[in-house]
Amino acid sequence: MCATRTSDIDATVAQTHQLAQAGAGIVRIAMDNEKEVAALKEIRAQTRGIVLSVDLQENYKIANKVAPYVDKIRYNPGHLHHIEKAKTIPQKVRWLVDIARDHNLAIRIGVNCGSVAPAFLAQYPDDQLKALVESAVWHCELMDEYGFNRFVVSLKDSDPVKVVEANRRFAQRRPDVPIHLGVTEAGMPPDGIIKTRIAFEKLLAQHIGETIRVSLTLPNDRKHEEVVVGHQILDDVAAGRFISVPDYDKGLNIISCPSCSRVENERFVELAQQVKELTTYAAQHRITIAVMGCRVNGPGETDDADLGLWCGPSTVNLKRKDRKLGNFSYDDVLGRLRQELDRLIEERRTA
Repeated sequence: MCATRTSDIDATVAQTHQLAQAGAGIVRIAMDNEKEVAALKEIRAQTRGIVLSVDLQENYKIANKVAPYVDKIRYNPGHLHHIEKAKTIPQKVRWLVDIARDHNLAIRIGVNCGSVAPAFLAQYPDDQLKALVESAVWHCELMDEYGFNRFVVSLKDSDPVKVVEANRRFAQRRPDVPIHLGVTEAGMPPDGIIKTRIAFEKLLAQHIGETIRVSLTLPNDRKHEEVVVGHQILDDVAAGRFISVPDYDKGLNIISCPSCSRVENERFVELAQQVKELTTYAAQHRITIAVMGCRVNGPGETDDADLGLWCGPSTVNLKRKDRKLGNFSYDDVLGRLRQELDRLIEERRTA
């Protein structure tokens, strides 16, 4: 996936070619508004021969504008309720299907742990994983109803154990549907690579998964390493080479998103690395810290972390679970994070 701003045509074209040359079969670009459509048109003109997928993010209404310039669209079922609230979800999905059919596009139904549709969370309040799977299954049923079969499904979480379980459950329900595998917000190498391997090795060994994506927190000039890692994992699984992996249910767990084009301040990647270095003293404590790079996934996907940081253009929002602690500058947030981490450790010690 491109991590450049889509409006930066030269940078996005360069990264698209970089990823394709590293072996990416599909390159995904994120779109946030109609202002970026003109840029996408030019990006398409300079990347002929490369399969492009567009992430519609929270604005599914731009699908008809971007359709002529891509090969695939990805929508998140958990984001469809944000706009045009008078329309039903089936009406919105039908509109997307009609656009995909008219332009000969494929669709990815991308269900994400941090943005499960509210209707399914309400239906399964005590089992987020079931809500995730049932949402995906229902959207597949909509595809069936509308006679559309050029689609794949992804069910992603930052916890590799949950990724394995969600995809196993879905594959049992819909063995006919191709699955795109990914561990979202896996974090920085080497931990992010290990987390990804945990999920991919188990699922691919059971013949679950048709396509994969490796999501690592990396600076733009190293984004192609995600593709290299993905091919390494595939080659190892095909050759029967499996690694012994650590238990990520014990000790400090830092999750961070893969620095995509939604990031509003490039200091996010540096901050994620600084958080990792700052918290090494807490390695033996079972605490999860999430570092998210944007307003789209940041607020929701930090709710389950013990401590969460999501980055805006000039400030960082610090949270404890779903409780906001305040906004801090990129320079000041680390000190406050250390205070909160120490406080959390002490509270658990004396509990």
